[in-house]
Amino acid sequence: MLTIEGLKTRIFKTGESLAPFIVDSLRASQIELRNRDILCITSKIVSLSENRLVAKSENDKKSLVKKEADVYLADGPYGVSLTIKHGLMIPSAGIDESNADGDFFILYPKDPFQSAAQIWRELKAHFRVEQLGVILTDSHTTPLRRGVTGIALSYWGFRGVKSFVGQPDLFGRQLKFTAVHAADALATSAVFEMGEANESKCLALVRGADVGFCDDIDPKEGQIAPADDLYYSLYK
Repeated sequence: MLTIEGLKTRIFKTGESLAPFIVDSLRASQIELRNRDILCITSKIVSLSENRLVAKSENDKKSLVKKEADVYLADGPYGVSLTIKHGLMIPSAGIDESNADGDFFILYPKDPFQSAAQIWRELKAHFRVEQLGVILTDSHTTPLRRGVTGIALSYWGFRGVKSFVGQPDLFGRQLKFTAVHAADALATSAVFEMGEANESKCLALVRGADVGFCDDIDPKEGQIAPADDLYYSLYK
């Protein structure tokens, strides 16, 4: 049975070591990581641990967005810009202003997959588990939908995409294209449990997920090139 539990923690401090914070937070919740667990971590505390902050007083946001974006698509409403960053279409290159202790912009981790891999290695060794997953989460918007949902900025320790190509449907017809982005699906539920405001739940524990655990992944497995995207004609 799949279970997802948001875990309340103390406030994470900028520059603090992340793995000890996670271990202490799990122990405070009387949780020991088990084989085949997946730990979801808000990417914001990863950014804070890596000191990925810039002072608002020294930076114009629009200029900063253009600098941070891998692709700057267009100016958008509500003071945001449409961009691509780390393979995601995300407003304002993922730059955030909420829940920062001070007058700062919070940037995405420099290399989210390497950050996830490092956390995975440290937790795997500490809890002495053979199979473990880590997901770094964020919130994002969906076109024509009000509100935000979760997404996996990165992950490690399991296959993030589950392919059903070649399998039959209910009536025996062979599926040709269907794949599930398992990391995103789990991140969505985890972020719902973690909350968006002052819940102070920057971790979520997933148990019972039907994914393929492994010691290495391809960070590009869940991405497609913009020109191959179904919606490319809308933003090219």
